[in-house]
Amino acid sequence: MCHLVPSLKDDDSGDHDQDQGSPKDSEKEKNEDEDKEQNASKKKVEQFWRFYSHMIRPGDLTGHSDFHLFKEGIKPMWEDDANKMGGKWIIRLRKGLASRCWENLILAMLGEQFMVGEEICGAVVSVRFQEDIISIWNKTASDQATTARIRDTLRRVLNLPPNTIMEYKTHTDSINSSFSNVKICYFLLIFKLYMFGF
Repeated sequence: MCHLVPSLKDDDSGDHDQDQGSPKDSEKEKNEDEDKEQNASKKKVEQFWRFYSHMIRPGDLTGHSDFHLFKEGIKPMWEDDANKMGGKWIIRLRKGLASRCWENLILAMLGEQFMVGEEICGAVVSVRFQEDIISIWNKTASDQATTARIRDTLRRVLNLPPNTIMEYKTHTDSINSSFSNVKICYFLLIFKLYMFGF
């Protein structure tokens, strides 16, 4: 028995290209998409500003306080899935600079000035008695190019002097040092109990 298989041939008639728009149409669509993204970003900033304008500024706080600003679904914890392989840039500020720096940082985050995609997780400002500390958290500590870009953008948006000390710390290191501190405290507690005969 013989089976006939129809042969396939290229269709050179050009009919299959009729649905594609002209280059001008695709450029127009691209511009419209960019406009939509800019409008959405502008709306985000405006919505945030409505809330932020009613908040107390970090510089107006006394004592020991922390403000956390993280993306939706990300907890400000080292153990969170988005954070556990990441780290943070830490900047220690003299008193009086926290409010301005915090505002500049969060506006840069909302305006996506860091240009590192989804790498930024959030930011923290910690008000302390002697100094204030600002940190920005990212997802991937091992990506040195990205962490360097975050550092450089941070230096620019905060208008930091060239001699400002910036420290990058992985969350793994933070967890390990916290665990070591717990072990030391536990050891000291056992030692005290032993010395005082409990």
